[in-house]
Amino acid sequence: KDIQFSRSYYYNKLEFLRFDSNLGRYVGYTELGVKNAERLNKDTSRIAAMNAQREAYCLTNVGIDYRTV
Repeated sequence: KDIQFSRSYYYNKLEFLRFDSNLGRYVGYTELGVKNAERLNKDTSRIAAMNAQREAYCLTNVGIDYRTV
């Protein structure tokens, strides 16, 4: 429940779009990002796929022990 998956999109060193698994949607930070977020949030299959990334990527790595000798 405390694990968050996020994917950020940058152009010219400026973040314009981010997917946040806690919100379950894309968030735009520029005019272009807001337009893309509106378009991407309408695609329920894409939202479901990004939420599945949290399950596949984050939750499978929770139990890994990073201690090294």
